[in-house]
Amino acid sequence: MEWSYQTAEESAAAMRAGEVTSAELTDEAIARIERDDKEINAICVRDFDRARAAARCADQARARGEDRPLLGIPMTVKESYNIAGLPTTWGMPQHRDHVPAEDAVQVSRLKAAGAVVLGKTNVPLGLQDIQSFNEIYGTTNNPWDHGRTAGGSSGGSAAALACGFGALSIGSDLAGSLRTPAHFCGVYAHKPTLGLAASRGMVPPSAPALPVELDLAVVGPMARTARDLTLLLDVMAGPDPLTLGVAHHLRLPPARHDRLRDFRVLVLDEHPLLPTGSEVRAGVNRVADALVDGGAHVERHSPLLPDLAESGTLYSQLLVSGSVARFPTEPYDRLRSRAAELSADDQSLDAARLRAMVFSHRDWLQANDRRELHRHGWRQLFAEFDAVVCPITPTPAFPHDHDPNPLERRIGIDGVEYPYFDQLVWAGLATLPGLPATAIPAGRASAGLPVGVQLIGPMFEDRTPLRLAELLERETGGFRAPE
Repeated sequence: MEWSYQTAEESAAAMRAGEVTSAELTDEAIARIERDDKEINAICVRDFDRARAAARCADQARARGEDRPLLGIPMTVKESYNIAGLPTTWGMPQHRDHVPAEDAVQVSRLKAAGAVVLGKTNVPLGLQDIQSFNEIYGTTNNPWDHGRTAGGSSGGSAAALACGFGALSIGSDLAGSLRTPAHFCGVYAHKPTLGLAASRGMVPPSAPALPVELDLAVVGPMARTARDLTLLLDVMAGPDPLTLGVAHHLRLPPARHDRLRDFRVLVLDEHPLLPTGSEVRAGVNRVADALVDGGAHVERHSPLLPDLAESGTLYSQLLVSGSVARFPTEPYDRLRSRAAELSADDQSLDAARLRAMVFSHRDWLQANDRRELHRHGWRQLFAEFDAVVCPITPTPAFPHDHDPNPLERRIGIDGVEYPYFDQLVWAGLATLPGLPATAIPAGRASAGLPVGVQLIGPMFEDRTPLRLAELLERETGGFRAPE
């Protein structure tokens, strides 16, 4: 039997039943990577010797009667996580020889749960792109069309899952970096509630691995099924033992409902700042139809929805103000000069981003105050609804675009071009208030490319969108491997 596309849950059950060993699963995954990854380039750092040793240890543990959540499951880890003895570069050439001595807290949790780490997956330079390519490791291709991106910044992880290179992976998300690759590659991902999963050790190679509370950014699971997402989230969730974990114990509330017909869902497919492409709109509608067919209560409009235009602008401002805060003085001064030259009438997202790059502390606090009002608006909305279904980006995976100046790039939506980074507004809908969002497959576009949607849920009620994803998986067919 070929195990490459079995779920983590199925593989664990087979190991418990004695039908397969972790060593056999690991050897098969390694053989598949060695055979197929030349064209995809998803696995940028291989760790096969240690993976085989970990698999043997897992089999020995199981023979002793042990059974941990991920015992013996082969999986991958995004390159940006520290793994002792392996390079962590974030695609930055100046850090190609950086090898941390300590695992990231999430890698420690994976190993404690018994996972077998096959290696690390490719990322964009500094994790700052919607594609995954860099000078050190090259370009990751979309498994469905090698001329297109697998997404970013967790593009290597999504491509690895679609190709059967392990059952699970972990990534991170600041600007859709879990959800967009899942959407482009036809797999599942979950952006947890802000602060739910500790991120220590998922850090640029120039920075110390400290338990820092991040703004907007999260770490989270990726898989080929919704149930596997939940399995992996349960391993990842919880505060850092160096800080909140000293006093806090995590207990996530159960999903609000167990049956599709009990869910109240708001479906969105239009954004005031950017059109939604027809192929993505069709994916949203397929999910909406599945909800209706399953008896769920579905609405298309609500006066409780926070203002999407302001949400997109606030998200863009908070995103870029944090990204450039540590720029050297000279380039920062150039940005300040460019922002001063903007016309007061220019209210485009490009202009908002440029102004935010040189925000004062006062400016940032004012934007943050507006964010808190949006958070409160979402609380009120989730008193009436259980989840929101909406796009992740306005298009399926787009052709590789390696223009060194991303501000010159454009995204084509039904034949019309828009600024490249404007496509982040849908991802920012959940990121701005820190809400959980589960990316699920939603069928295929006309050229056979995958299309996904996101299910946004109430803060710290991550099990609600995850349960909805599981129920919809049965209705929509879920993941299908590339042909």
